[in-house]
Amino acid sequence: MKIIRRNAPDYQEQIKTFKSSRKSFNRELEDRIFPIIEAVKNEGDEALVRFALQFDHAEMTKQQMEIPSTEIAAAKSAVNPELLTAMSKAIENVKSFTQQRIPQDWTYNPRPGVKLGEKFTPLDSVGCYVPGGTAPLVSTAVHTVEMASASGVKHIYVTTPPSKDRYVNPALIHAAHTCGAERIFRLGGVYGVAALAFGTETVPKVDKIVGPGNAYVAAAKRLLYGQVAIDMVAGPSEIMIIADKKANPAFVAADLLSQAEHGSGLEQAVLVTTDDALIDKVAQQIEIQSAKLSRSECVAKVLQNGVYLVGASDICEAYSLCSDYAPEHVEVQTENPEEVAKGIRAAGAIFLGPWTPEPVGDYVAGPSHVLPTSGTAHFFNGLSTDTFFRRSSIIKYDKDALMRELPYIRTLALSEGLDAHANSAAIREK
Repeated sequence: MKIIRRNAPDYQEQIKTFKSSRKSFNRELEDRIFPIIEAVKNEGDEALVRFALQFDHAEMTKQQMEIPSTEIAAAKSAVNPELLTAMSKAIENVKSFTQQRIPQDWTYNPRPGVKLGEKFTPLDSVGCYVPGGTAPLVSTAVHTVEMASASGVKHIYVTTPPSKDRYVNPALIHAAHTCGAERIFRLGGVYGVAALAFGTETVPKVDKIVGPGNAYVAAAKRLLYGQVAIDMVAGPSEIMIIADKKANPAFVAADLLSQAEHGSGLEQAVLVTTDDALIDKVAQQIEIQSAKLSRSECVAKVLQNGVYLVGASDICEAYSLCSDYAPEHVEVQTENPEEVAKGIRAAGAIFLGPWTPEPVGDYVAGPSHVLPTSGTAHFFNGLSTDTFFRRSSIIKYDKDALMRELPYIRTLALSEGLDAHANSAAIREK
């Protein structure tokens, strides 16, 4: 845990070091995974079988890569009723939020004889990557598959890492199927994402890949961009909390720890506060609460390198630092959270007030929890309804409108040396 106090003589240098502590690009990592991607591209299913054994220690045939309908049907009975109820509520809320944002076609007439507008069409196919690893993220199946389904995507496929005996969590299977996944594959990490990008004999090629993942998955998505569309580059989870003297230190500590338990050790949890006394109170609460957590080993790795407790001179400096950092999640636990939020220019999701802990967004609020990390919230948005649509411009001219604007078209085309462009419009004048 690193404490940066406002009155420290090297405060600015510590802040600079803190801001540069995350890396969204790792060339060495990309060099290591490029051969995996190329193998999937060139060898298809043969490579997938080999990599499932190499990376997930799962021995399987081509036929065993896809979870069969019998296993999907049996999954529900293996999920306890309380979890089924919670999943149902989460699905309902995500669907409701998604449907509020369905884009509508529109046109207008800016000039006589001209009609302009936009047309929106759901993507034909989407691949949802659902992490398994140290924690099977059932909620990610809901927050990707349900959003794609409610947006009108026709074909939705899921890849998720298997255990060494090809086991996939039944709750995850049931959630993905209930939300609308057409097929579910036991394929993890880089090779699973690559399979969706290129398509193989068994795995369909998709238009877009969505979903979070570790640093390897994020690097794979970067390399595959252009071969397939991606939602964003999302790596290890992170949270920043802006707090003043009214914040409850136990609440703050609990919310910081909620992101520290994901397991990679690269997560970050940051407090920025205008109350220097709160730093010590939160630090004490972190020690008390972390000792009681079941995933204490995961948390310990983050506590060593990824937890920062930062002092700020005033609330303006706090939200300015937040905007520069551009966190995946930011909680505002201040006297007037709505006002503070107005000053935040970049963040994946903003949680307002002491009764809105980040896990409400992870599970039941409605917006997807798939959000940009590592400062990429400066230029990426979180997963939303718009993610699953194509936008096409609509342009219609009548003859008189074309003739009025023909001189401008001709002049601009000829200025670029493109006489065929000029002629394409001018030939209609004859």
